[in-house]
Parts: sequence; C-alpha cells; structure tokens
Amino acid sequence: MGARSADRHGSGGRPVQTGKGERLADWADGRLGVYGLAKAQMRKVFPDHPSFMLGEICLYTFLILILTGVYLTLFFEPSSAETVYHGSYEPLNGIIMTRAYESTLDISFDVRGGLLIRQIHHWAAVVFVAGMLIHMMRVFFTGAFRKPRELNWLFGWTLLFLGIITGLTGYSLPDDLLSGTGLRFAQGAILSVPVVGTYLSFFLFGGEFPGDDIISRLYPIHILLLPGIMLGLVVAHLILVFYHKHTQFPGPGRDQKSVVGMPFLPVYMAKAGGFFFLVFGVLSVMGAIATINPVWAFGPYRADLVTTGAQPDWYLGFSEGLIRVMPGWEINAFGHTLALGVFIPFSLFPLIMLAIGVYPFIEAWITGDKREHHILDRPRNVPTRTGLGVAWLSLYGVLLIGGGNDIVATRFHLSINVITWAVRIGFFVVPVLAFIITRRICLGLQRRDRDKVLHGRESGTIKRLPNGEFIEVHEPLSQAQRFTLTQHEQAPPYEVGPTVDANGVVRKVRPTERLRARLARVMYGPNTHVPKPTPEEYRELTSGDHHH
Repeated sequence: MGARSADRHGSGGRPVQTGKGERLADWADGRLGVYGLAKAQMRKVFPDHPSFMLGEICLYTFLILILTGVYLTLFFEPSSAETVYHGSYEPLNGIIMTRAYESTLDISFDVRGGLLIRQIHHWAAVVFVAGMLIHMMRVFFTGAFRKPRELNWLFGWTLLFLGIITGLTGYSLPDDLLSGTGLRFAQGAILSVPVVGTYLSFFLFGGEFPGDDIISRLYPIHILLLPGIMLGLVVAHLILVFYHKHTQFPGPGRDQKSVVGMPFLPVYMAKAGGFFFLVFGVLSVMGAIATINPVWAFGPYRADLVTTGAQPDWYLGFSEGLIRVMPGWEINAFGHTLALGVFIPFSLFPLIMLAIGVYPFIEAWITGDKREHHILDRPRNVPTRTGLGVAWLSLYGVLLIGGGNDIVATRFHLSINVITWAVRIGFFVVPVLAFIITRRICLGLQRRDRDKVLHGRESGTIKRLPNGEFIEVHEPLSQAQRFTLTQHEQAPPYEVGPTVDANGVVRKVRPTERLRARLARVMYGPNTHVPKPTPEEYRELTSGDHHH
C-alpha cells in the first residue's frame, strides 16, 4: 500500500487528486483485498465454443425466473379459500373458485404487465429445464464429467432434478383445471407407495384430496426452499468451473495443461452481458406473442372434472408416459392392494435419473483412469458412451409419445390402444436399436477420419491418368487438422490377467473384477474403435505414388 500511495504524488511532491471511484476501490482493497483477487482471477483464460453457451442459457434463464418470480409473488395469494369471481374476465363471473385461481386471473387481466411477466416466467422455466438437459448431454457426450469434474456433474444433475420438481410445484399453484389434474396424477402416484402412501397423501393435502393445504404448502417450497437450494448449487457449480478451468475441444496448442481462449475480463464478461440481454429479449418476445398456460381457458379446478388432452410440461412427459403405458397390474394380499401399474413406473423415473447421476463414477471404475481430463472427447471416438446417450434420448422420446398418447391418437387419427402397445414394445426395442445404429455410425465416422488423415480431403476434382484411369484428387490436411483427428487416446481395456501365476498357484479373482473386465471389453474393446493411423503409415502413403 505504501508503494501505491507514493504513486499518488506528482514530481513536485504534491499529492495528485484521485477520483471517487479510485478512492472507493482503495477503501475496498484495504478491507477485502480486491486488487490481488482481480489480478489473479479476472484475467483467467476461458476457451470459446458455441456449445458452451448452453450453460449460460441455463444461468440466465434461472436469473430471469428469480426476477419474474419476485414480481409475481407480490400479487399471488396461495390460498384454497373459496370465493365467487367478479373480475375482468366475463366468462368466469359468478363462478366459485379458490383465491389462488382468482389471484392468477387478476395477475393476468388486471395487474399492469402481469400476463407478460407470467408468460415470461413460464417460458423461462421451460427453456431452463431444456437448457439444463441439453447442456448435460453436451457434457455427457464429450466426457466433460471426468476427473476432476465429477462433483460438478452431480451439482448439475441435482439442479436438473430440482428444476423438474420446481416446475411441477410451480404450475400446480394456480389451481386451474389443468394443474389440478396434474396434482391428482401426483396424488395417485403417492398413494401407490406401499405402507406409507396414504399417510404421505394425507400429510401433503391436509386430508382427503384435494384438501385445503396443498397450495399453501407448495408455495413456500416453490418460491423459497427449492430456489434457495438451487441458487446455492449454481454458485458452487460456477466456483468449480472457475477453479477447474473450462474444458476445451481438441485442437492445436491445447493440451491438459494449457488453455486457448479469451480472458474473463473484459472479453468474456462483455460477451456474457450481451448474451444475457439477448436471452431476456427472446424470452420477452416469446412471452408477448406465444400464449402458454392460459388458465382462464381451463377454468377453476373441480375434483369431478378433468381437462380434455391434459398434458404436463414436456419435461414431465417421461414420467407420465411410464405410468400411462404400464399395464394395470395389482397385487391383493392381507387386505391391502399394491398398485404395481403405478408404483413400478413411479419408481423407475428416479431410478433412471439416478443412473444418469452416477454414470461418471461407473465409467471411472470401469476404465480405472485416475488422471485429470481437460480436453473433451469427440463423441465418435467413444461410440459406446455415445450410443448409451442416444439410447436414453430415444427412450425419452418414446415415453413422451406415451405421455401424450391421447393427443397423438386424436391428431393422427390412430387407435389409442395401438399407440400404447407401440410404446410398450418401443420401450424395450427402440433404445437397443438406437444404441446399435449409433455405434455403427461412430465407427463409420472414425474410418472416414482415418482415411482423411492418410489420403487427405476429397477435393471434388477428377483427374485422368496417362493410362486412362480416372481418380479424384485429394488435398492433404494441414498439420493442425491431422492433430485434431488423431489426438485422442485408444487405451487398452482393463483385463483380469492370468488366473494362474508362474508357480502354478491359482489367483483368486473377485466377481467385481470379472464384471469390470467384461464391461471394459464392451465399452473399450477392439470392436469399439478403428485404430488410428500411425506415422509410419502416413509417411508410406505420402512419400510415393500412393498420394494423389
């Protein structure tokens, strides 16, 4: 601080007048050490790639959800008390409804800007979950979850799971006929839980469905508990991204220790700020011109009614599809009924989500790789992992059709029974086919990369040789392009090794080791990759008449 103070004097020894902002910065540095922090971190280099914007979309939509949610909180009344509506929307005048539904109508028709904010909030929720899902798929397909980022994967996975639950609690609050139908669906799933299902339902709803307490209980969960947990996870997620540095795609000058990109300040911050306003602007346009969740068209919830074509938001279609296509199996024993037709799919949804969450640890156990990875995989170079990801996405698509089987039947004039049976068969067949086809495509792309490295890029120019033969002229790749196509590793899979040592003593092999070796052969064995071209092969082909 002494050296910095000395710099504030002119050549004649007179003190130089400093600005208010500079004095404020000095004051903050003396108490928080911001100069040292800024010097060490604000010039941190981050790589640049269009797919990295997916994470930013998730962050910005989350901030927009908080901002719009605060505004809506000022006018929404989470009460199940009944009232008679006398408001701006004439078709519902004189109808008995809850205060929650009435306040939602007031926000939509009487609060200045209320409908726009409501729709921005709902669209932001849809984009938020979509952005998290696509962002996690980018992380999955490129292997960005490997050490040291397994914990960050779990943070992102938890955010996705909490985002789905937050969306469920949010669209249940208005107490319209659509949201009430969704709550009825959730209550049926809770009742299917053996032994404690009835008690859980009575506790949540405050008695027999629909009860009087569910809205007032969902409200603090939706606006306080879940957003608070998610905000903490977002901060932790960003801290780890900053600490570990961002992953980067393979290319010249990029390795496990060096990063090629732009500094955090000012380049990255300027781009991030502009992108935030772009996302906010797009969501505002969507909220202004595209109607979503028109609660006035559904009317207030009544337990004896259900909306035609009632559908949840798309991210819950997976769970609804599981329950809709599951056969109605039941077990009656000792005076109790176990509704397997609901309980099995209700259990499958979190189990499938759990498998996604623990996958990085399973892959690390299979490979035995304990190194840090900061360079991303090209999906084609890990065909088994890519195939698993595509299989999961295809399963989601099949069950999404099952969740909207009535809509599909109506729009395409098909039998709902035919659609249900097609989804049941597709549940087992489509993911397997997707896995096999994806692996074959990845292997084909690997062969194409190998040919491009050895023979060059097809130029489209046809040349006739003196002997009359026609050939296509290939343009050799640059050194940077060859490096990008061949930088990936092809490590041999884990093997159990000989079960008998040199002295003839039988070595005991644990079942877990045998399982690990089998999985390693399936995921990383000889049939899962095309051998990379060697320098000798390249020199042999480019040194003589083999190269055109």
